[in-house]
Amino acid sequence: MLENLLMIIAALLLGIGGGYFIRKMIAEAKISSAEAAAKKIIEEANQEANSLKREKQLEAKEEAHRLRSDLEKESKERRSELQRLERRLDQKEESLDRKMNSVERKEEELKQKEEDNMAFREELTNLHQQQLNELERVSGMTSEEAKDVLLQRVRNEIEHEMIVMVKDMESQAKAEGEKKAREIVTLAIQRYAADHVTETTVSVVSLPNDEMKGRIIGREGRNIRALETLTGIDLIIDDTPEAVIISGFDPIRREVARLSLEKLVSDGRIHPARIEEIVEKTRKEVDSQIKEEGERATFESRVHGLHPDIVFLLGKLRFRTSYGQNVLQHSIEVAHLAGIMAAELGLDVTFAKRAGLLHDIGKAIDHETEGSHVEIGAQLAKKYKETPGIVNAIEAHHGDVDFHTLEAVLIQSADAISAVRPGARRETLEAYIKRLEKLENIADSFEGVEKSYAIHAGREIRIMVKPDRIDDYTSIQVARDIVKKIEGELEYPGQIKVTVIRETRAVDYAK
Repeated sequence: MLENLLMIIAALLLGIGGGYFIRKMIAEAKISSAEAAAKKIIEEANQEANSLKREKQLEAKEEAHRLRSDLEKESKERRSELQRLERRLDQKEESLDRKMNSVERKEEELKQKEEDNMAFREELTNLHQQQLNELERVSGMTSEEAKDVLLQRVRNEIEHEMIVMVKDMESQAKAEGEKKAREIVTLAIQRYAADHVTETTVSVVSLPNDEMKGRIIGREGRNIRALETLTGIDLIIDDTPEAVIISGFDPIRREVARLSLEKLVSDGRIHPARIEEIVEKTRKEVDSQIKEEGERATFESRVHGLHPDIVFLLGKLRFRTSYGQNVLQHSIEVAHLAGIMAAELGLDVTFAKRAGLLHDIGKAIDHETEGSHVEIGAQLAKKYKETPGIVNAIEAHHGDVDFHTLEAVLIQSADAISAVRPGARRETLEAYIKRLEKLENIADSFEGVEKSYAIHAGREIRIMVKPDRIDDYTSIQVARDIVKKIEGELEYPGQIKVTVIRETRAVDYAK
């Protein structure tokens, strides 16, 4: 058993040793084979490298040969071109030589001709001088004197012709200008055909029945007296059936009175406290109406950007008349006429319309401020930042100052056109209104007078005085002084009744 084991171990050892030697021999054989293969690869690589080297050398030689051939060809072409250029230069040089020779010959010929011309010029100069000497001898004048005489004669002839031409041109321009002006004015009038708007000094309020007259008068006349005192107008209640006549030259006051009376009649409650409340409310409504009228005027005339106070003053012109012509309608008409004429003449239409609308703005407050409506209007325009051109147009529309712009001339023309249209104005009404304004101004000039109202078509003036400054006895003296001043300064038909009213009110509230 042991032997068998030993034999197995010996066999194993022998197998392991044999396997080792066999693997070693195999490995050595592989290494030798690999070395031989490597040598072969190296030799092949060397051979291939040598082959590539020879090929590249050949290619390089061929490229160098080709480049040398191209260079030689290019050099040959350039030499040929240079030779051709040299031949052309030689030909040009020969041509220039020939031309130089020709120029030199021509210069010599010109020099000879110039010498001949100089001699001829000297001969002509001598002949001219001889002729001048002969002319001076024959005429008895020197050449300078002859020139002066000739120039003076030519100047006189030219001046005469210029004068004749200027006169012809002036006559032609005047004729054409007058014709064109007539065409423009006629066109303006045709394109703007406004209605004739006039105002009267009375308004009529219809009543539902004659019994209402008694309620309007009130107990002992307190209602009618309160209404007349608050509005400054005169209520005429006569035999006219179902009607009350409101008389007063101030159209705004008359409108306030008319609307107030209509509201009182409609309401039925007629007593002094209610009258005072209604009159105050109506005044606010009329102010709103004035504002709307001013805005309507700006919209109708397409004049924008006016100050709100100016718009309000324009609205007041709706209740103002001049020679019977409504001033606001007249201003709108002047704006349209001036705009049409400005368009025809190629002037500033917007400027002309603005100036035309504002030219009589002073009439809105001329009864409240000293000065003519032209001066007041210019002051208002300056106050509300209107341009100097607008101010000048207002100042110049009655010829008080010089015109600064052509549009200002158009305003004067448009104002005249609007005023002289048939039926546009009534002289008597304007004089009547001026007289009433003068009457109120006389009363207002006295110290202590609070308000004055000309009523009864100027046959009476009612004067409200301040009770804290004028007592009952002084009011009698004030009435006499006003009468004397009216008699000295005012012309009027018949007589004028002066009524001085002194009223003290005590007001308190129950709480």
